[in-house]
Amino acid sequence: MIVRRRVVAAVAAVVTIMVGLGVHRFAPDGAASDIAGDALYALLVYLLAVVIVPRRAAWVPALVAWVWCSAIELFQLTGLPVAWGDGFWPIMLVLGTVFDARDLVVYTVTVLAVATVDRFFGAAVGRPPAERGA
Repeated sequence: MIVRRRVVAAVAAVVTIMVGLGVHRFAPDGAASDIAGDALYALLVYLLAVVIVPRRAAWVPALVAWVWCSAIELFQLTGLPVAWGDGFWPIMLVLGTVFDARDLVVYTVTVLAVATVDRFFGAAVGRPPAERGA
């Protein structure tokens, strides 16, 4: 069961990266693409946390994802992600560019939604209650 959860999360992470890069490349700049990118970023961090700690209840990767995303967003207040991105543009895909308080809301909503789905999906596939956060 744990191996399957880890594999599903890893595959979903790869798909999330591909979708995120597609949004970054092809979606017109605007609020919708920004929100979609933020949601996909939070989803990706959640999935990577599941890959690392697949036996943990859903709230553990949720907390990891929320703390990581919030810390990265607050780090943007320093201006370093933009400065570093000027020298190596891909860093902006991980660290973002400028602070936007709306992003914190998107991260929170996304992480809560994905943790809820994970918890109830775990119940549907027979994952023990201790491993799904019950």
